[in-house]
Amino acid sequence: MCGRYAASRRPEDLAGIFDVQRWEPTETLAPSWNVAPTVNVHAVLERPLKGAAADGFPPGPVRQLRTLKWGLVPSWSKSPEGAAKMINARAETVHEKPSFRQAFAARRCLLPGDGYFEWVTDAAERQLEEQGRRKRPRKQPYFVTPADGSVMAMAGLYEFWRDRTLPGDHPLAWWVTCTVVTTEAETGPLAGATGGEGPQSLADIHPRMPLVLPPDRWDAWLDPAHTDPVALRELLAPPPGGLMRAHPVPTDVSNVRNNGPELLTELDGPEVGTLF
Repeated sequence: MCGRYAASRRPEDLAGIFDVQRWEPTETLAPSWNVAPTVNVHAVLERPLKGAAADGFPPGPVRQLRTLKWGLVPSWSKSPEGAAKMINARAETVHEKPSFRQAFAARRCLLPGDGYFEWVTDAAERQLEEQGRRKRPRKQPYFVTPADGSVMAMAGLYEFWRDRTLPGDHPLAWWVTCTVVTTEAETGPLAGATGGEGPQSLADIHPRMPLVLPPDRWDAWLDPAHTDPVALRELLAPPPGGLMRAHPVPTDVSNVRNNGPELLTELDGPEVGTLF
C-alpha cells in the first residue's frame, strides 16, 4: 500500500522532469517529508485548459502540475466522508471497481515523490501482541526510494466532486481528489541487498507497493485520449525489479505532525527490535 510518502522536489524541478507545460505558482506546495492522506499533493496530469488560461496553448490537453487532495471522492458520492479510505486503488481491479473505473478510463495522473514509508512489526512485538501484553505493537518505519536518486512517479487517478451544499461559484464547490495505484510488492532483491540483516525485498516489508511508472510509460498513462482498457491495463505491469532500495528511518516519522529532512535519515539498524 502507500499510506505516507515524501515529496520534497521544488515545483520548477518537477515541471522540468515531467515536461510540464503549465503550472500556477500560487497553487504549488512547500516541500514535505511526511505526506499523509487527505492533504494536498502535487500531481502531473493532462487536460484541456479553459478561458483565459488557454491563451497561448494549442487546442487539446495540456500537461499541468496541479494541486489535488489525496483521498479520492467519486463523482457520484453523496459526501466526501469516505476519502480517507480511498487513498489507494489496487491495480488488479481498478478497471472494474465503481469508485475507480471512470477515473481509470479518463483521469489518470502521476504523483511525484522521493520515496514512500512502510512500517514493519518486530517479531518480539508481534509475540507480545499475540499474548495480549501489548495492544498496539511498536513498528519500525522503512523508507523505500529509487536507488539512483531519481523522482518516484507513482501511478494515480483523479476525480472531480461537486459539493451541492455550496453555490457553483464558491471556491470550495469543486473538489479535485486523487488516489495512488498499488500493486503486489516485488519479491526479487532490493538494490544493494547483500543477504545479511534487514529486508531483502519489498515483499519482506509489505505485500503491496505503489505502482511506480518508468518514464517510458508516462506519456501513455497521462494521455486522456488513451481509453482502450486492454492497452491501459498493460501499463499497470510492475516496473523492472531491483530499482528500489530501503532503509530504516527514525520512528519520529510515525507522527504526522513531524516533518523535515531528518525523517529520511538512514539508520545503521532498526530502532524497534531486530526485525529480520
